[in-house]
Amino acid sequence: MTEKLSRSQEDYLEEIYNQVVKNGYAKVTEISNALNVKKASVTGALNTLSAKKLINYEPYSKITLTKEGEDFAKNIHEKHENLRDFFENVLGLSKEEATDNACRMEHIVSENFFTNFVKFSDFIRDYSRQNTDFLKQYKKMLK
Repeated sequence: MTEKLSRSQEDYLEEIYNQVVKNGYAKVTEISNALNVKKASVTGALNTLSAKKLINYEPYSKITLTKEGEDFAKNIHEKHENLRDFFENVLGLSKEEATDNACRMEHIVSENFFTNFVKFSDFIRDYSRQNTDFLKQYKKMLK
């Protein structure tokens, strides 16, 4: 799939991924509850994602990911988790604020940005293991 998904479509795909990882499948009601949207909105999104061949969906059935959908969703999830972890554990944001910011940013960062961000984040972690005062000093600056 070369076509870019909207932020909303990415959110649906990521939530489906989260449910599939947890339960082996996703359900309309659970997606609706998790994203705080109406079931009709979920159904519309599922039809779109199914047409793009990212999910396996039939009304009133369990929802699963296609291989392409799983790969796409894993990428979104990886961005989310890396951003959230950095915001929480390096920048010192609360879990809620880190999660909220990660949810918004995961949709707009380029692949090049994300690749370099992960390298930088790994560098910070490795450096702070060697120099334990590094993050302590930095976190003092945040207060």
